Amino acid sequence: MDCLPRELVPEILSRLPIPSLVQSKSVCRAWRIFIHDQEFVDKHFKRMIDNDPSFILQIIGNPIQNQLYFGDFSGHPNGGNVMITKKLTIPPLSNFHLVSSCNGLLCLRFTHPSFGLCIYNPFTRDYIELPKIITKNPASHHGSVLGFGLDPTTKKYKVVEVSYKGITCRTLPRRVAISSMRRPPLTAAYASSSIESEVYILTVGSPTWRNLGRFPFHFMWQKSQVLVHDKLHWIYYPDTINATDLIMSFDLANEQFNEVPRPDFISSDRRFRELVLRGCLSAVSSDNEGLEIWVMKEYDVRESWIKEFSIGTYVPRILQPNDQCESSNNSRFYLPKRSIRVLCQLRSGGILLEYRNKALVIYDPHCRIFHDLQVTFAGISTYFRIVVHVASLNWIETT
Repeated sequence: MDCLPRELVPEILSRLPIPSLVQSKSVCRAWRIFIHDQEFVDKHFKRMIDNDPSFILQIIGNPIQNQLYFGDFSGHPNGGNVMITKKLTIPPLSNFHLVSSCNGLLCLRFTHPSFGLCIYNPFTRDYIELPKIITKNPASHHGSVLGFGLDPTTKKYKVVEVSYKGITCRTLPRRVAISSMRRPPLTAAYASSSIESEVYILTVGSPTWRNLGRFPFHFMWQKSQVLVHDKLHWIYYPDTINATDLIMSFDLANEQFNEVPRPDFISSDRRFRELVLRGCLSAVSSDNEGLEIWVMKEYDVRESWIKEFSIGTYVPRILQPNDQCESSNNSRFYLPKRSIRVLCQLRSGGILLEYRNKALVIYDPHCRIFHDLQVTFAGISTYFRIVVHVASLNWIETT
C-alpha cells in the first residue's frame, strides 16, 4: 500500500466487499487504522448505496429464530431473479427479533423477559447493548413502536421508543404539554382519544433514556422504519372511528414532531398501511384491486405527491393451493391486503414485494408482470422477517 499514490489507495479499497476489508484489518496496525477511518468508511458506504439494495432476513419460529442471513442479487448470474444469502454470525444474546437497519447497523430487540435493545454490525461484529427504559409503572405499557437513526448534527445514533397505555377519556387533558413538540392543534376528535403515548429517546452511548413527554396520538406499527431527510416517519391516527390516516415525522436533530402533508388524492376508502423509502417519502395504500404507491417528489410539499405505481393482485406460487384443480375463485387464491408489503425499488425499476412473510416477488412496472424470487437458503419454506440493509464498516462510538 505504501508504494501506491496516497489518493489512489481509498479509491481501490472502497471497491472491495465488506468481508475482505474486515479481514484486512488483521494485516497490520496501519491497515486497521486506515479501514477504521471515518472518511474511508463513508466513502465505501456511498459506493454500497449506489448498488442494488441488500437485505437482512431472520427466520421466524423456533428452533432457528436466532439466526440472521444477508441477502443480495450480486452473486448469481441470473441477477434479479435469485437472491443469494449468507448466514451471519450473531451476537451472544438471548432470543431477539429484527427491528430495523440504518447505515449498516441493525437494531435488535430481545424477546421476553428482558425486552432490551442492541445495536449490531453483522459484518464487523461490533455490538452494544442499550440500557433499559426505567418507568414508574412499566406494567401499564401495552406496546410500542421503535425508530433508529443518525443525528446529522452530532453524528450520534439515537433510538426512539413510543410506548402506549390505555387511559380513559376523562383523564386525558384538553391540551397536552410536550417538551420540544410541534403538532397540529388538538381538536375534539383528538381529545376524545382513549390511547395515550409516551415518548422516550436514547442517544446511543448515553447511560439513560430521556422522557420527552406524552401525547394523544397513536402511531401505527410498521414492519420497517422510514428515515427520510434525517427524520423518522410513522403513520398515525387519533383513536376515533373512521379517523383519517396521517403522517408524523420526528426530527432526530432537534427532537421535534411535526405533521407531514398526506397525499389527499388517495380515495377515502383506501387507507395507508405503510410508508416506504425510495429516496423520497412514499406511501402505500391498497384495496381489493391491488396496491398504489404514492411518492412525495419534494419533501414536505403537499402538491408534490404523485401516484407513481399501480400494482395488481397476484399470489406467489409458494402460497397457492396444492390442488391445481381448485377454482381460482377459491378464497385461498386471494391474500389479505395487509399481507403484502413493498420493500424497495431495484435499479432495474422492478418493485420488490414481500407476501405474508413467506415469499418475495419482483414486479416489473413496465411489462406489468410478476416474477417469483428464488431465495437460496435453507428454511425459506418457513416464515421470515426482512429489512432493507446497506452493509457498511460503521461502528458505534460509546464515548
